[in-house]
Amino acid sequence: MKPVIVLGLLLIAATPLHAEFKAGAAVLDVTPTQLPVFINGGMLSRSLEKIKTRVHARAIVLADDKSQLAMVVVDSCMIGRVLIDEAKTIAATRTGIPTNRILISATHSHSAPASMGCLGTDADPAYVPVLRQKLVDVIAAAQANLEPARIGFAKADAAGFTALRQWIRRPDRLEMDPFGNKTVRANMHAGRVWDDVTGEAGPEDPDLSLISIQSRDGRPISVMGNFSMHYFGDSDISADYFGLFSEGLMTRIAPKPVAGKQAFVGILSHGCSGDIWRMDYTIPEKDRPKPTIDEYTNGLLDIAVKAYSGIQYRADADIAMAEQRVTLKYRVPDKQRLEWAQRTLADMGDRALKSTAEVYAREAILLHERQQTEIVVQALRIGDIGIATTPCETYAVTGLKIKAASPLPHNMVIELANGGDGYIPPPEQYPFGGYNTWPARSAGLEVLAEPIIAGAAINLLEKVSGKPRREWKLSEGTAARAVLDAKPAAYWRMNEFTGPHAADATGHGLHATYESGITYYLEGPQSASFCKADEKNRAPHFVGGRLSARVANLGNRYSVSLWLWNGMPNDGRDVSGWLFSRDHNHGLGNLGDHLGIGGKSAHTGKLIYFNGGNPQAVVAGKSEIPRWQWRQVTFVRDRQSIRIYLNGQLEIETKIVADFPAGFDQCFFGGRSDNQSNWEGRLDEIAVFNRALSEAEILKLQAKSVPAQK
Repeated sequence: MKPVIVLGLLLIAATPLHAEFKAGAAVLDVTPTQLPVFINGGMLSRSLEKIKTRVHARAIVLADDKSQLAMVVVDSCMIGRVLIDEAKTIAATRTGIPTNRILISATHSHSAPASMGCLGTDADPAYVPVLRQKLVDVIAAAQANLEPARIGFAKADAAGFTALRQWIRRPDRLEMDPFGNKTVRANMHAGRVWDDVTGEAGPEDPDLSLISIQSRDGRPISVMGNFSMHYFGDSDISADYFGLFSEGLMTRIAPKPVAGKQAFVGILSHGCSGDIWRMDYTIPEKDRPKPTIDEYTNGLLDIAVKAYSGIQYRADADIAMAEQRVTLKYRVPDKQRLEWAQRTLADMGDRALKSTAEVYAREAILLHERQQTEIVVQALRIGDIGIATTPCETYAVTGLKIKAASPLPHNMVIELANGGDGYIPPPEQYPFGGYNTWPARSAGLEVLAEPIIAGAAINLLEKVSGKPRREWKLSEGTAARAVLDAKPAAYWRMNEFTGPHAADATGHGLHATYESGITYYLEGPQSASFCKADEKNRAPHFVGGRLSARVANLGNRYSVSLWLWNGMPNDGRDVSGWLFSRDHNHGLGNLGDHLGIGGKSAHTGKLIYFNGGNPQAVVAGKSEIPRWQWRQVTFVRDRQSIRIYLNGQLEIETKIVADFPAGFDQCFFGGRSDNQSNWEGRLDEIAVFNRALSEAEILKLQAKSVPAQK
C-alpha cells in the first residue's frame, strides 16, 4: 500500500491550486414611471408615453480569490460617461468593487428613455437620477447573489441577421451634407437604390458570441450574448430586440426558477455596429426578408440556443480587468462653420430645433465650447475569455481588428460601454463623408480616434492576458499556394485591415502602397480556395483610389494576374474603370500598357486594352463582365504579343510594339498615372510575373481556384 500512498501524495502536490470562481447575476426594471419621457436616437426631439416592453438593467458580478468585477448592460440608446462615472463611484462605495473594475454599457435601443443628449434630443431630466440609482442597485444585487460557478464560451455564425448599412455612392451621385456642400460619398442605407452605389463600405461581423455561467451543479445563472446589429426598430417605449432576446434566453434555457436560488438572467450586449443594420441590400428588394421583430429575435435565439447546447465549462477561471482613460480632441468647426452656426441659431430665437441644419448648427457650437473629452477603454479576462470595450458606435471592421489581435482564444467586443462618444469610422472613411462623419456629439471625435481606441483595447487585452497580441495573417489556400509556387516577382493578397501598405506575400519585399480612396477588409473572391474553410478571403474596395507599386526588371515580357469585382453599372460612365496600367507620364506620355473595362462610350462591360504609344487603337474583348461578381483576369505581354485571359479563357489577342524605356517599373492597379476613370469596386490577389506566362500555366492557376461565379 505504501507506493499507492506516495503516488497519491505526489498527485495532490502536482495539482495546481485554482481560484474559486464565483458569479452572481441580477436584473432590475428601469422603465420610467414619469411619462412622457424623452427618447433619443432620432434627428429631432421626441417623447413617448406608451410602454410596449419594459426596459431593464442586467448585471453580472464575477469573483475569484483576489478580486471582483461587474458588468452591466442597460436597455438604453447610449449613456454618457459622466452619468456612468457617477454611478460607478456610488457603486464602489456600496460594494467595494473599484470603479475601474465596473463595465456599464448600453444596448442602443432607439426606443429607450434618453439618459444623455444626442442631436436634437436632450437627456430626460427626471429619468437621469432614476437610472443612476438603478445602476448602483443592480450591481449590488448581482454581488449579493455570488456563488461558486463555472463558465464557458460559444460562438456561432449569424450572418443572415446582420448586414452593412453603410454603402459607397457612385462618384456622379454625391449627396448634400447639412452644411450645403455636395460631399456625401458614403451614407447609411444608400444601398436601397443599386443604381446609386458601387458597393458596401466595409465588412460585417457575423459572430453571435455567448458567455454562459452556471452554478457548480449545472444550474444556469446567466448567459451574456454579444452581436453586431445596430437595432431593429420598434414602436413606443421598448427595449428593441435586445430585450426580447434577453427574455427569450430565459424562456428557452431556464423557464422555471429554482426555489431559493437566484433567477436566471439573459443578456444581449451590443457588438460593433456603427455601420451595420439588419437589412441586406445585396439581395434584390423583392427578395429581401422582411421579418417582424419577434421573428427576427426568435431566429437569432434559435442559433444561440443551438450554440449554447455544446458549451464546455470550467470552474477554475480567474479574472483580470484593466482600464485606460484617454483625452481626445473634438473636430471643432473652423471660423466659417462657427459663424454659420451662430447665425443659424440666432435666426431661430427661442423655438425648438426644426431641421437637420439647425441640429448641426447647435452641435457645432457645443463642440466649439467643449474642444475635447475623456473616453474610457477597458478589457477584462475571465479564464481564457477576453472582453474589450469601446465607448463609441464602432464599425464592424474595428471589432474584427480587435478580436483578430487579441492574445486570448475567445473574444467579444462591447461597444457604447462606459460612455456614448459617437461614431468612430476608420480614418480612411472620413473623406467619404456622410452622417457618421458630420461633426456632432454623435460623431465628433478626432479623425484618429478609431486607431487610438482600437490600439488601447488591444494593449489592455495584452495586459490582462499577460501575452503579446496575435499577428493576424490569412492562411494560404490551394489557389494562393499555386500562385506562390509559380514564382511571381510580387504577390499582393490585399487582406489588410487598413493601409497604406499592401504586403508582398512572396518575401521579396516589393510592398505596394494604397493611395487615398480605399476602404478595407471586404469579402474577396473564392474563399474556399484562397484560405482555410473557417476564414474569409478579404479584399479592399476602391473608391476612386488605386494601388501603386514598383516592380523592376519586367522588360518586354511580363504577366499580371488579378481578380476584379466591378462596382459600377457597365453603362455608368464612359470608361467603367482601369484595372491595371504599367505607366509613366514623367515627360514621356502614357507609354505603357493599360487594361480596363469599357463603359457607355464603347465596348460596354468588356475588357479593353490600349498601349500609350497608340492610345486610339483600343482592342476589346468579347464577353460582358457582370457587375458585382468576381472574375479573374490574366494579362500577358510577350514582346510584341498581347494575350488577355478572362477566367482562364483567351479574351483578347493582339500585337502592339513594346518599346519601354529603362526604369519603366511603375505599376498602378485600379487607375492610371493620370487618374482617369479610377476603379470603383474591388481588386484582389494581384500577382506580377517578370516573364510571360504560358497558356498551360494560366489554366493550371485557374484550375486551383473554384470556378468563377455565373
